[in-house]
Amino acid sequence: MKERRERWLSKISSIRQAKEQQAAEARRQATPVVGDLKPLADALPELCQLVGQPAALGSRRKMRKNKTPMKRPEPTDFSQMKQSQKRKLLETETSRFSDAVRALSSKQNPLADIGEQLKKRMKHEEEQGPS
Repeated sequence: MKERRERWLSKISSIRQAKEQQAAEARRQATPVVGDLKPLADALPELCQLVGQPAALGSRRKMRKNKTPMKRPEPTDFSQMKQSQKRKLLETETSRFSDAVRALSSKQNPLADIGEQLKKRMKHEEEQGPS
């Protein structure tokens, strides 16, 4: 009975493992643009093997401990922001608005000036975004 139970358990575990591998492959296939990089990752040697260091020294966890902690990106959704972030955003937007009003008050074609202001702002945000 023990042998039967062991065979049954091994059969179940092999079926479960096969299903997990299929699900993992399906997730990798669903990755946009990139596709399945698992075969490529399996074929390439580890960085520690190329450098000649033992695998324990090349682990990500140990390397990450030496660096400064990563800063979380600030939320862009107003409802998810903290109170201080909301206040800071409102202050910057009101200052931009008041600058735009001051610049437009003496102009004769305010719609064209608003378009220019928006173009400048979009260009400025694009320059800051990828960094």
